[in-house]
Amino acid sequence: MKAFLRVFKSRPFLCRVTSSPRAVSNLNMKTPVSSPNPATVDPRRWKSLLTLLVLGWLASLAGQAAGVRAGVASVDITPPLGIPMAGYYHARGADGVLDPLFCKAMVIESGGERAALVMLDIISVTRAITDQARAAIKQATGIEGDHVMISATHAHTGPELANRGKRSSAMGGQSQLAVEYTEGLPAKITECVRRANERLQPARLNTAQGRCEGLTFNRRYFMRDGTVGWNPGKLNPDIVLPAGPSDPEVGILYVEQPDASGPTQSIATYVNFTMHPDTTGGSKLSADWPGALSRVLAGYHGTNHLTLVGNGTCGNLNHFDTSWRWPQGTGIEQHRIATILGASVFQAYKDLKAIPAGSLRAKSELVELALPEITSAQVEEAKKMVAETKDDSGGNFMKLVRSYRALDVAGREGKPHRVEVQVIALGRDAAWVSLPGEVFVELGLAIKKRSPFAHTFVVELANENIGYIPDRRSYAEGNYEPESARCAAGSGEKLVEAAVGLLTQLHPDTGAPVAKAQ
Repeated sequence: MKAFLRVFKSRPFLCRVTSSPRAVSNLNMKTPVSSPNPATVDPRRWKSLLTLLVLGWLASLAGQAAGVRAGVASVDITPPLGIPMAGYYHARGADGVLDPLFCKAMVIESGGERAALVMLDIISVTRAITDQARAAIKQATGIEGDHVMISATHAHTGPELANRGKRSSAMGGQSQLAVEYTEGLPAKITECVRRANERLQPARLNTAQGRCEGLTFNRRYFMRDGTVGWNPGKLNPDIVLPAGPSDPEVGILYVEQPDASGPTQSIATYVNFTMHPDTTGGSKLSADWPGALSRVLAGYHGTNHLTLVGNGTCGNLNHFDTSWRWPQGTGIEQHRIATILGASVFQAYKDLKAIPAGSLRAKSELVELALPEITSAQVEEAKKMVAETKDDSGGNFMKLVRSYRALDVAGREGKPHRVEVQVIALGRDAAWVSLPGEVFVELGLAIKKRSPFAHTFVVELANENIGYIPDRRSYAEGNYEPESARCAAGSGEKLVEAAVGLLTQLHPDTGAPVAKAQ
């Protein structure tokens, strides 16, 4: 303190607090603003003032550390063998386990408010699962339902769930194993969040944005015949160029102990990357590349570290590099991907910046999405096609895609979708956006570009799933995703507007104050 006083007393003031416009203009001057000579002021007054300033500054830092807490937990949700598997247009039953599936949760507390980020190593979540889990979580922990975001990684080597639509039912979703597994998920999600809430501890939260080039690719291509192809095969000479962008950004929330000085004092890493988890295939259960990434990061941080993956808008992105001849569809591919992505995470750690303490806010909006048009003739043809087709080989694949779409849309009897878009915001620097389906990358990029937050984690397949949600242009181009979509053209753009509106409302610089939940 004495040394600080000597330095302070030896220097003139460079500015002073004032409400005078004329004085404010002096801030642009190169010469110091005139001020009292410290030598003529009683040193005891300076010492008292500086002591108060330093103590206030230290108290502010201590308040930030004490005001932010985090807790994480995981619960094994690996289903029993024999359960139908999700993701394809042909039936599969699980006959083994490559690696376990987990529900993982991170609870964050700041300014007296708490939020929970939950991820599951499964194909998707249903509205019923989310509603039941949120109600139980509030009862068990007190965390408000709109402060809970539940997302799926979209692993295609996980269990089929009940009540996901006509195709899922045909692939075993109404079997006893699938029904019992689905009914048990809300309790396991609740238990995971409860454990994370119990483990709340003082924490320092940091963010960074890395990049991982050459790992995730747009799977739609302009072809020489003028059409848009979908997964047109490796080294296909008819490929002209990709029909849309990719998203190599690696969004990172890194949680560590307040006094951490290295990787072994970490608590968790939340990774937001945009790529279909369909790299493994086969009939063995696996969390795919998100699970492999968890093992890569645990090898550096230690086994107590938890990795959570919030998948970005990867509706039209996957891992297939059509310019590379090597195969990429077996159980070993996830390890290559996790190694490369893990290296990008480790590189991004060098740019981590602590999030200043700030309030934790959440808000949701229900968005109405129209159904695509179908005819009664299409519905009758769909019924016949599904009844007569035994496999999805050759031309049967797209016939089944169109048929199950027609049956699902008809089953809604004209009732539009009402889906949730949710935003959880922390201070002025970080926000999470939930989207209710397999969303095209163009839409996620639009949200991130327009977000007022420095770090925006856009997470698809969160809280519910209505299937593919392409951008408007892609509906006109056709092929798999648009012809599978259960919502009409323009639906994706409506979700973008809702998300940007919520982000704007919740940002301290652009929105109105959000009332605290009662």
